[in-house]
Amino acid sequence: MKIAVVGCGAVGSYYGARLACAGQEVHFLLRTDYEIVRRQGLRVRSFEGDFHARPFCARLPEEIGPSDLVLIGLKTTANDQLCRLLPPLVGPETAVLTLQNGLGNEEQLARLVPLEHILGGLCFVCLNRLVPGLIHHIAHGQIVLGEFQRRPERRTHELASLFGNAAVACSVTDNLARTHWEKLTWNIPFNGLGVAGAAGWDAATGGELPANGPLGPCLATEQLLANPKWKKLLRELMIEVIEAARALGFEVSETLAEKHIERTGAMGAYKASTLLDFERGLPLELDSLFLEPLRQARKAKVAVPRLTALCRLLEAMEERRRAARGGAAAPK
Repeated sequence: MKIAVVGCGAVGSYYGARLACAGQEVHFLLRTDYEIVRRQGLRVRSFEGDFHARPFCARLPEEIGPSDLVLIGLKTTANDQLCRLLPPLVGPETAVLTLQNGLGNEEQLARLVPLEHILGGLCFVCLNRLVPGLIHHIAHGQIVLGEFQRRPERRTHELASLFGNAAVACSVTDNLARTHWEKLTWNIPFNGLGVAGAAGWDAATGGELPANGPLGPCLATEQLLANPKWKKLLRELMIEVIEAARALGFEVSETLAEKHIERTGAMGAYKASTLLDFERGLPLELDSLFLEPLRQARKAKVAVPRLTALCRLLEAMEERRRAARGGAAAPK
């Protein structure tokens, strides 16, 4: 297959490299990493065994052209670029698969391409981009694929096999929206509280940002689980997310919170993507990961006081950083 990867950070690069090593024709759309990846290829340092891929490299989508599959690994804060990046890559039979975090990404794609082109993929993986051209694969790697607003089709299973043949465990969900909420049950607490820890936040503050104090380092998964206060708040946030999902009609098991905590404990210290973005001064994926789930919970009339407080805190932290830079507000 001819595959275009849009957004070659940790996620896009890792899965694109797996597909390239399996013999697919993979094209990376690159900016700052272009010269390094073009000359040296992409190296992946993996707990499953290191490997090296040589994808085709392009600076413009027009250099790639219509593809069989487009993988979207962009941060959701850059979704406004899709109207420029996608059209040259999409033909009549192109499958467009977003591997992005949070809610609302498939809906944004549906404004640009016909609904029947769109799939969503949930990546259960621990990855970091260390330097240009080098990805660290720490743990896991499974993808769960689903069709947007439709049940699985033949192509859904064919794409799952494509990843499976590239050494990526891949399964198919019959309800993509439900699976999004299952992943949010992990993403909201571990991403959100990891950043909140940089402000020395305490649940008792009600979500107010401590006044003018310096922001410290974010808290990795191991630190959150080792502290009884944070672990209790993690579990409470997970329960709120599960209750919101169930109120919206999704059958998310109440036991999922304990499963997430147990599995995360076995990972060791890991900084999720939102923590790394915060420490690098990059905009946070506030809307897709936190604010849209909050809006949907409120629409379902579910009380989510901890999620509400966390969203208020994260917005205040972003505003403080924006003011310190003297620049424009982070894109939403």
